Amino acid sequence: MRYKEPKHRTILEATKEELAQLLEKSKNDNWKPIYHIHPEFGLLNDPNGLAYFNGYYHLFHQWYPYGTTHGMKHWAHLKSKNLVEWTREKVALIPTEDYEAHGAYSGTALEINHQLYLYYTGNIKLDKINRSANQCLAIMNGEGKIEKYAFNPLIKGIPEGYTGHVRDPKVFKKNDSYYMILGAQRVNETGAFIVYQSSNGLDWNFLGELTLKNLNQSLGYMWECPDYMEINGKDLLIFSPQGIEPQNEKYKNLFNVTYAIGMLDLETLTFEVESFDEFESGFDFYATQMFKGKDGQTLLFAWAGLGEFEYPTDEFGWAHCLTFPREITIKENKVLQMPAKELSLLRLDRESKSDRCQGVVLIENKTNTYELNVTLETNNTNLFGIHLAVSDEEHLNLEFNKSSQTVTLDRSKLKHQFVEEFGVYRQSQLTIGDKVEVKILMDNSIAEIFINQGEVVFTTRLFPLKTSTNIEIFSDQFMTYQYEKYDLKQGIVKREDDLEVFNR
Repeated sequence: MRYKEPKHRTILEATKEELAQLLEKSKNDNWKPIYHIHPEFGLLNDPNGLAYFNGYYHLFHQWYPYGTTHGMKHWAHLKSKNLVEWTREKVALIPTEDYEAHGAYSGTALEINHQLYLYYTGNIKLDKINRSANQCLAIMNGEGKIEKYAFNPLIKGIPEGYTGHVRDPKVFKKNDSYYMILGAQRVNETGAFIVYQSSNGLDWNFLGELTLKNLNQSLGYMWECPDYMEINGKDLLIFSPQGIEPQNEKYKNLFNVTYAIGMLDLETLTFEVESFDEFESGFDFYATQMFKGKDGQTLLFAWAGLGEFEYPTDEFGWAHCLTFPREITIKENKVLQMPAKELSLLRLDRESKSDRCQGVVLIENKTNTYELNVTLETNNTNLFGIHLAVSDEEHLNLEFNKSSQTVTLDRSKLKHQFVEEFGVYRQSQLTIGDKVEVKILMDNSIAEIFINQGEVVFTTRLFPLKTSTNIEIFSDQFMTYQYEKYDLKQGIVKREDDLEVFNR
């Protein structure tokens, strides 16, 4: 008999009445986003299997239906014609087989032979401490039907020299071969990537470990969510190292996301690093995944959340969301990220204003679901910025400091505090001249802030009071400001019967 805990239940073991109760508990929470992907109930984490296939964007994500802890992971499924209006589809992967006995863990998608191959890790827990892992495949045909590969697992178990922490296959085609990069942990409890090769996407041979050259810093005990893309002749490798130590204001979250730009050589299994940095400066950002969009652009989603921490939405039976899709570019060996251009399809009413100010300018606002674009011409101003989710009782503070050439996001003034043990502010270096551009996506319980065309980006969860919807622009000296604000419409399309997506 396989090892099993109460949390190792699939959605098939629930009654329709139980699912209805879970849905009822969470459905009217005012903190639920309207245009960010989130779970109907239960816990969402990593985005999986992202692809543009047969005229639709397909997005899958890790999902545990029965609570806000990490239990038996399924792959939930949404699809869209345009990246912003999503419908929930039936659950794509339910871990019913022995090779995935404790969850269908994260993975990626690749179109092969006019079908969408969904690669994922079958999680195996041998007991409370020890584990193993299998690399598995499900295939979506042209009509959208998904079936697990009859000869799973593709790769059984783990190679010698590594612990049971081997997961998150990133599969891509290069030089007429298919390659799979897996996040791994060596037996000495250090992080690594291992690589497999295939001629057909089905039969895989172990090549060895990928060496990151010119990288002279320790990167923790486990590397998760490897992600690779070639962009304008540069190779971009994004990953999530666990256990990386803080360096001044960088890497201050429990787990962080990093990127390396350089050159991948699969013949020698080396990645020659030209630049390396923290991918994002915010509080709640992890497990990125890139893919090619309809127009060939590089798009990215990430999990806006952290691991084993309590969030204020737990009491309503749901946790976490995904970021809005971002377009990724590389400039001067630095990653830039901005919201996908399809954001404009969500825009409703527009409000704009241009003026000079010193002190605080109040922008009265009725909701926390909007896009805000602000240009600040600062001249002799030293301290300036924007307050979000403003009321007499609280606000979120985005502050620019010319003297220190820093930008800081501070959530210490919000009423609902969480994960304080990792600090209440995040700070990044920024070259601050006489003009600063800020784009903000606010969606009830998530804010994404893009500065100077994506040079610095902050993602944060926040849980404001119902009355905290205003915005303020502030400065210590006279400056000129311009802003335009758009109300945004619902992005997640409702079904008549919400429970039909749960395969009941």
